[in-house]
Amino acid sequence: MTSGNVEALWARTLFSPVPARNAFEVTVERLAQSIRLGVLVDGEQLPPERELAERFGVSRVTLREAIKTLRDVGLVESRRGRGGGTFIVSPKVQRPRPPDQISRSLGHSLEDALALRRVVEPGAASLAATRTLTAADRASLHYYLAAATDCKPGSRRLADSRLHLAVAALGGSASVTAVVADVQMRLDELLRAIPVIAANIAHSNLQHAAIVDAILAGQADRARSEMEEHVDGTAALLRGLLS
Repeated sequence: MTSGNVEALWARTLFSPVPARNAFEVTVERLAQSIRLGVLVDGEQLPPERELAERFGVSRVTLREAIKTLRDVGLVESRRGRGGGTFIVSPKVQRPRPPDQISRSLGHSLEDALALRRVVEPGAASLAATRTLTAADRASLHYYLAAATDCKPGSRRLADSRLHLAVAALGGSASVTAVVADVQMRLDELLRAIPVIAANIAHSNLQHAAIVDAILAGQADRARSEMEEHVDGTAALLRGLLS
């Protein structure tokens, strides 16, 4: 297979419809990967907005939010006037940064942290949904959900982690809660390496509410599924911006 054929295959794969779940996060991931893999190169203009939105099967609003995220981390830039548009900025030129440094400081790889979370947190949510919750348990879950939803950007990570730990604790297993705490510590350092993204926060809030609703309803399979969707969205964002 020639290099041209390989690049065409990459393009067909990366610029194909994204899952309806986590559409924003996966769009960011696909665009960032296309830049890092060289499908889109330094100085190249992105296809027109309408065309890209159709290729990904997302709304133009979602696409604009994804492009804004790439602009915020320095992977694209917008130019006005005749010949304007959105152009690729080589990560080697603009963004000499980190994945290897982050991995060394954490003592593990990005993929290791994401794999551990994918195994543990959906199971923790499912376990919590199987328990008979007291009125106090239910009130505490509502409290941590509200705290994670209505907080200032600077306290978001802490409030988010406390909600996830509350979910784990409701399962009644100290060992599971300890592993979730370890996962959240790993995740914290990874998330601090990327910008706060408003569209992702809004999506995350909806997912948190769905997880809590499933737990309170005693729906273990749904709680697992909702948490899987949530962790997969975060994973897509981190892979796109850090790997």
